[in-house]
Amino acid sequence: MAARSLEIGPTGIRTARTIEILRTERGLAQRELAARVTALGRPMTNTMLSRVERAQRRCDVDDLVALAQALRVSPLSLLQRTRAA
Repeated sequence: MAARSLEIGPTGIRTARTIEILRTERGLAQRELAARVTALGRPMTNTMLSRVERAQRRCDVDDLVALAQALRVSPLSLLQRTRAA
């Protein structure tokens, strides 16, 4: 079986940028947001979050939902284009 590509497409890149924008708008450091996500039951380090924001790590559905909860937005809002993105 061929290895599956880990390339992140345009929606993943847009989502990564939106996560970063919302985090900075809320005045949160990566470490703080990662701690919030972990407290919600989805273990995440600031390194993992950094890689998500730089589109170097896929953000799976469970990550997306936990990040949305931690940022107090709907998961859909992370997938949609933001004004600044």
